[in-house]
Amino acid sequence: MSRHRQLKVGSLARVEGEGALRVVVTDGQVESAELNIYEPPRFFEAFLRGRAYTEPPDITSRICGICPVAYQTSACNAIEQICGVELDRPLAELRRLLYCGEWISSHSLHIHLLHMPDFLGYPDAITLATDHRELVEQGLAMKKAGNALLELLGGRAIHPVNVRLGGFYSVPEPADFAPVTELLCHARDCAVQTARRAAAFEFPDLELEYDLLAASESDRYAIDTGTVHTSTGLRLSAAEFPIHVREYQVPHSTALHAMLDGVRYLTGPLARYTLNYPQLSPSARQIAAEIGLGAECRNPFRSILVRLVEVVYAIEEALSIIAAYERPRRAAVPVAPRAGTGHGVSEAPRGLLYHRYQIDDHGIVRAATIIPPTSQNQAVMEDDLRRVIADNLDLDDAALAAVCERAIRNYDPCISCSAHFLDIDVVRR
Repeated sequence: MSRHRQLKVGSLARVEGEGALRVVVTDGQVESAELNIYEPPRFFEAFLRGRAYTEPPDITSRICGICPVAYQTSACNAIEQICGVELDRPLAELRRLLYCGEWISSHSLHIHLLHMPDFLGYPDAITLATDHRELVEQGLAMKKAGNALLELLGGRAIHPVNVRLGGFYSVPEPADFAPVTELLCHARDCAVQTARRAAAFEFPDLELEYDLLAASESDRYAIDTGTVHTSTGLRLSAAEFPIHVREYQVPHSTALHAMLDGVRYLTGPLARYTLNYPQLSPSARQIAAEIGLGAECRNPFRSILVRLVEVVYAIEEALSIIAAYERPRRAAVPVAPRAGTGHGVSEAPRGLLYHRYQIDDHGIVRAATIIPPTSQNQAVMEDDLRRVIADNLDLDDAALAAVCERAIRNYDPCISCSAHFLDIDVVRR
């Protein structure tokens, strides 16, 4: 007689969004592990149709309150490509600086408030702060520095309003960066101290063998733009991305899955780090070596270390851009409408974010496609969960649920971005 056993968790803690996990175990074997992302589709692509070509950067930034700059940047990259516009160098550097602010803020939020409690045995950051106040304070200081950059360049930290096609509505004076610089210097010290502390965490042994995909640049770590590289040696322009990456629907999710030439693939910090390690700054590579990272990292549990290295890099990159800053002679390059199809990518904290727009002669958006990183990673997360569950079937319901949640948090999923986490339903037969 088969025995059915159900395990339910009301909601997955410490991720953004809602959904469910259904696990079926038959005769001690994991038959399936499905992430049921059940949030309603948000239809951003649909209601972009018929809007003016100037509107996608503002509209798409509302998809996510944690990584709005990523949506603005990928949208700007795609539409500026259509219109044949190239930013003045100082404006391009300001856009990268704004993106650094988002990386610092988003990574710090995930590292200290969402992910670190797993490693130290606490249910949440509030409880963690009771015994390790300094760790949480360091995380808040790092996030404060990132938010300060977002506020200065974007007008506000959540859904910035100062970004436009061709640049910005206004640009700061050099003196405006003084208080931000002070915050960044303190945040760098906090990031280094946190990295050294995190290096002592216990990390389960798990190596991912999937193809990796990330934006890359030859002379620096890719953040705001780049060409698409893979661990199999593919080098793609943004326009070639949809030729190799295909989305498909699965019955159990309102978010699309994606495949790279027919196979699962991973985007995000592990992919960026492994594919772009040589482009990290010398001090970021030094910290990576000090905390036990080599030239690549494929263990999702060690992603917390990779994110800390990226925070160190982003802070140093921000300080470098600020040190060389001279106020641009104009806040934006004129962008006149032109018919065509444009493709844009950038590296959101969670991975590569792709946008495609088709615009007509009147500057009206006729079609839009957005492929966020969490939906690209969903198939990998499910496969990863199958392996983790198989190794922990002897655990009781509560312990198995905690292991599943921890495995999912490795990826810092932004479920609302993906369409959209976590009741858990385990059936044992």
